Amino acid sequence: MEALFLLIPLSVAMVFAALWIFFRASDDGQFDDLVGPAYRVLQDDDHPAPPHTQHGFRPSPERRESGRF
Repeated sequence: MEALFLLIPLSVAMVFAALWIFFRASDDGQFDDLVGPAYRVLQDDDHPAPPHTQHGFRPSPERRESGRF
């Protein structure tokens, strides 16, 4: 019975904290566009990245000066 005196106020505080976090995220625009990012993943890039920028590869300064990547 004594545990309820601690658990009930703690659970009410947790509910208010969760509601506060949800409404703050909602006010900041977190849930404005839920569909756009899903469609952006499916869009094909028409211009692939240059070969020296793919996979984190960076040519050495000598190769950059010679123009051979």
